[in-house]
Amino acid sequence: MQEYLGKDIPKLGFGLMRPPMIGEDVDMEQLARMVDLFMEKGFSYFDTAWGYLNGKSELAAREVLVERYPRERFQFATKLPAWAVSTAEEAKNMFRTSLDRTGLEFFDFYLLHNLGGTGNVRTETFDRFGIWDFLAEQKREGRIRHLGFSMHAKAAHLDEVLSKHPEMDFVQLQINYADWENPVIESRKCYETAMKHGKPVVIMEPVKGGALANLPEPAAEIFSRAEPGRSQASWALRYAASLEGIVTVLSGMSTVDQMKDNLSVMENFRPLNKEERTVIERVQQALSAIPQVPCTDCRYCLKGCPEHISIPGVFAAVNDYLVYRNMARAKSRYGFETASGGKASACIRCGACEEVCPQGIPIIAELAKAAEIFGM
Repeated sequence: MQEYLGKDIPKLGFGLMRPPMIGEDVDMEQLARMVDLFMEKGFSYFDTAWGYLNGKSELAAREVLVERYPRERFQFATKLPAWAVSTAEEAKNMFRTSLDRTGLEFFDFYLLHNLGGTGNVRTETFDRFGIWDFLAEQKREGRIRHLGFSMHAKAAHLDEVLSKHPEMDFVQLQINYADWENPVIESRKCYETAMKHGKPVVIMEPVKGGALANLPEPAAEIFSRAEPGRSQASWALRYAASLEGIVTVLSGMSTVDQMKDNLSVMENFRPLNKEERTVIERVQQALSAIPQVPCTDCRYCLKGCPEHISIPGVFAAVNDYLVYRNMARAKSRYGFETASGGKASACIRCGACEEVCPQGIPIIAELAKAAEIFGM
């Protein structure tokens, strides 16, 4: 394909959201070894954020990367979550804090962090605080090389933001084979929207927070029959990296063994061939066959709910649990989805949601099950 930003960046990025830990502290010795392995194999893209581990991630990156390698050897990305503070000045100070923590004079890639939210409330915060203009100024002054944003919202909002801000250089999106046609995540539609706007993509969650590295049967069996000995995570990484217009694919590696496995897959990367794509299609079908709440995230149910329960978000967390049986991950998703609204247990059984649900879901009963699963 034609030249694009990041075309020559190796297609595995080191995500520093979940570094190795010893209790509450980053395991600096193991992390340094992981960075060394990563760099030795020719990889160079590192991703973190102002809020990861309450700032410990950016500080750790300074110690194991910035202070140990020449600046020209790596690309560094971090993010600004303006919605986490109360004033524009606090939000702008996040940028300055990240520079101080990392010891860098500029960021290769800098992101407005996690646009979207219920009613797109997080996006509105960046607008209200003037962060778009503030970061554009930082870019003009040389403190940012490439400016973009990350988003977990749906394709329609992505299209809206890119239409309003064509100056953005890239976007960071959740893309993996399990969410490719997921009506809540819309990986395919978001990817196609970015391509329509001519924006290269940094891929996050290629292994869906580790869920695609530990698949339920019979999905796992399909992969093991196709190529015994190959890790499930390797299929997910190669799926994401096979897309065109990709800057890199972020992997949140937490151990040296995970690093070694990812490097073995991506060091001599080859895109999926036709037969391998067929294998993944069969796995997608196997995952889809697992009984789930048939919510399409149309959101009609939200308008009349007196308790402001994030019903589609609750069901997304429930489905995460039903398919992958990872309670820790599902609870984390549940907490994220209900952070700005009522939890499943807040349902007063008024039935307003069921009256407008086009899928005919027994929402009251399903919310009761959700409250039982998550204990709230």
